[in-house]
Amino acid sequence: MTWRMTVTLSILAAALAVSGLAGQPPASAPARGTAATPRGGVYEPPDRPLDRRIDPDKVTEYDPPPLPQRLIQPMPPEFRLAATPQEVPISREHWHKAKQAIDKGLVYLDSTQEVNGGWLTHLHATPTDEPDTPSAIAVAVTALAIKAYAQARPELLGEMRLILAIRFVRSAQRADGAFEGGALTNYVTSAVVMALATIDRRDFHEELQDATLWLQRSQWDQGEGLSPRQDWFGGAGYGNQGRPDLSNTQSMLDALHEAGISPDEPSVQRALVFVSRAQNLRATNKAAWSGNDGGFVYTPANGGESFASDAAGEGQYGERIPAGRPRSLRSYGSMTYAGFKSMLHAGLTADDVRVRAAFDWIRRHWTFDENPGLGPQGLYYYYHTMARALRAGQQHIITDIDGTEHNWRQELIDAVCARQRPDGRWQNPADRWLEGEPVLATIYSVLSLQETLKPVIQTQ
Repeated sequence: MTWRMTVTLSILAAALAVSGLAGQPPASAPARGTAATPRGGVYEPPDRPLDRRIDPDKVTEYDPPPLPQRLIQPMPPEFRLAATPQEVPISREHWHKAKQAIDKGLVYLDSTQEVNGGWLTHLHATPTDEPDTPSAIAVAVTALAIKAYAQARPELLGEMRLILAIRFVRSAQRADGAFEGGALTNYVTSAVVMALATIDRRDFHEELQDATLWLQRSQWDQGEGLSPRQDWFGGAGYGNQGRPDLSNTQSMLDALHEAGISPDEPSVQRALVFVSRAQNLRATNKAAWSGNDGGFVYTPANGGESFASDAAGEGQYGERIPAGRPRSLRSYGSMTYAGFKSMLHAGLTADDVRVRAAFDWIRRHWTFDENPGLGPQGLYYYYHTMARALRAGQQHIITDIDGTEHNWRQELIDAVCARQRPDGRWQNPADRWLEGEPVLATIYSVLSLQETLKPVIQTQ
């Protein structure tokens, strides 16, 4: 038994206790493709009043989606790059192009690391719904940088600069298991969990377990008096006051997936409820604002928000839609890939109506030129989320709505490499969500390229 398996079993046992399910026998993890159903406790009613941090006048209520009758184990996380081009379905030319771009990106990151081991230690980010609480993001950025180095060349972890980076990250862990990030603690802790899982060392066992349990405890659910009928249910968000959103929730699910949490664990299935409510799909989303294109919005909470609606001049909440037109919210690229990936991590099958609808949206809006619905805003976040989602989907060739076939790995490599600067960095002229900061844009780009070079499991 590997130490990672030991960590996973320890986390799962503790998670069952957190969920009030410790008295039930744990379900064994099925092999990929075999049937499973969610454990109990997902839709049980709350046994306490609504948390005072939640404004009941803003929360909307409607039926949640039905629980899936069958789950499959998602593709397991992969933390290393393929050793040869033959292990990946791309040309040798694209293999070398991506490898060279990754190496140049890491050289740029070498030059920007600070003496304490961190990156961007003086930079603060502002949560979308808590503009008065800017928070430091250095721990999250440093954790993602560590992940990029560890995936490219794990032997680098023995060098002093990476030892300092790991020490910088570990020093931020709080007594409750989270990694401090102010209002951004969910993002920060999720990033650190993914970095620790990638490093894969026994001496990080307790830190990884404690952080993973914090993510599950901090989910908005019955523990805060929420009913499954309420639109906050199952999500993760900013700080203690901020309503949940799909970006935070997909970060949490990424971390749980890489820590080895099974999709039938109740916290994952509660998150799936929230993710499903962020989808424009009337078959499973009964929100009044829901359309039917299969794409995703930023959050269903508090009646729903979409940055794409705002970009289209209709207002983030759809409040500027002309009189006489029903209120609706627009889907956009980065959130649709986030939703698609999250549903796969939560164990939904390829024939689930939600997965099919999201994939059809992707086929209709196939592009590497922009973040569909937002143009250049969030482009590198889009690339990173897209790469992880498409790899999770396990289709090497995507056929768009017009019947054109696309090798997504090769097209992503071409698009990302074309934007690399001579000194190895990437930078978004549309400086939103800190992508004008080259360190963050470079980390997103390196991680995106690494997804294209991870080995593909060959099946007969």
